[in-house]
Amino acid sequence: MFRNAVQPWHLLVLVVCLLVFGSKKLPDMARSLGRSMRILKSEARALRADDTP
Repeated sequence: MFRNAVQPWHLLVLVVCLLVFGSKKLPDMARSLGRSMRILKSEARALRADDTP
């Protein structure tokens, strides 16, 4: 299952991100992305709970 998990283009994307954003910004961006995903997930769960009688 995980045999094809990391392919060469994944590494290329990582290198491009490092060059564009720098190594200092990437952890902050990942943290804010995770926070945003958590908020989106909780809001979607709240909407689903409101729809059920």
